[in-house]
Amino acid sequence: MVDQQAHILMCSPDYYGIEYEINPWMDCARGADHATAIDQWSKLHALLQSLGARISLVDPVEGLPDLVFTANAAAVLGDQAVLSRFRFEQRQGEEVYFQRRLSELGFAVLTLDESEFFEGAGDALFCGDTLFAGYRIRSDAQAHQRVGELLGRRVIPMELVDDYFYHLDTCFCPLTPTTALYYPGAFDDYARRALAEHIETLVEVGATEARRFACNAVVVGDHVVTNVGCPRMHEQLRRGGFHPHETSLSEFVKAGGSAKCLTLRLDGEESTRPA
Repeated sequence: MVDQQAHILMCSPDYYGIEYEINPWMDCARGADHATAIDQWSKLHALLQSLGARISLVDPVEGLPDLVFTANAAAVLGDQAVLSRFRFEQRQGEEVYFQRRLSELGFAVLTLDESEFFEGAGDALFCGDTLFAGYRIRSDAQAHQRVGELLGRRVIPMELVDDYFYHLDTCFCPLTPTTALYYPGAFDDYARRALAEHIETLVEVGATEARRFACNAVVVGDHVVTNVGCPRMHEQLRRGGFHPHETSLSEFVKAGGSAKCLTLRLDGEESTRPA
């Protein structure tokens, strides 16, 4: 079912906005500019297509402003997708729409118990055959172990300790099966040791660029797409043989998301596949 071409799920931000506050980035009083958000999302969509990615869409739904953040839909491996169980009531309505669309796309959708909080590829990312899983703020360590059992993969749990980096994909980005970007300040000591033990090459991102969502990147082969304002990390990527691209996503940063949050790799989150 899934071929070697990068296949990405996105959702147009027709109904996107800051309508509640469930992370430190969100501020209803500040809000988001709708026209700018549409333009920024469209440019990201076009850039990913220009890099060879195939884009599938889930229809936007009025009243679900964060449906645009498709990374949180599920964890995908092969033709299986483990559906999210959102911690916050404001996002729980997204689950049925993600389940329906993933089923339409041919995935066997697996579900967790209602008490097992798990927020998809926002908190569960493969680097090689290992599933690295962020827990405490949005997802639970117990839920991650269940995901590992369902997908038949080893799970390395990592505690997130900074509320501004509430999902793993805001502070960790696999580039190849042996290389990843990360922001050390988002993790506890054990998690930093685990990353060093299990990943051969870790590229450290500084605090300023981490706050620009440098780690919240989309990887398509040797191309890496990020928000603007990450020049030091982009230079590190170029030295490592990657081709960085930037596109402004400021309206989505206001909600605590950027390039990666706006995408779900339907080819198994295997952005770490060699080009």
